[in-house]
Amino acid sequence: MQQFNVNLSVPVPDDQVVISKIELENLQNQSLSGVYWTMKDLEEKVGRKQVWIKENILYPTHFKKILDVENGGFVYYPKSKGQTWSFQASKMADFLDKNFKDIFRGE
Repeated sequence: MQQFNVNLSVPVPDDQVVISKIELENLQNQSLSGVYWTMKDLEEKVGRKQVWIKENILYPTHFKKILDVENGGFVYYPKSKGQTWSFQASKMADFLDKNFKDIFRGE
């Protein structure tokens, strides 16, 4: 088998950098670390209204078992009227990415 050694220069614009995928994922996770979303934030991220989010993400039993803080999850389900929803942003974002197909399957 023949092998060639090539020396190649690729210009990178001054306003950009090259990093590994792992480093990018770590930076993305750090940017959401310690951040909590409200229902309004989640509506913006998902692009759907609260009613749809509740019906398709928060209340289906198979998701609620994973999400609810009462089960060790990362979503606070209000116990009474007037309390607000709270979502641990980094874990909720990861959940949405991993479950995209199941969440939007019925559309």
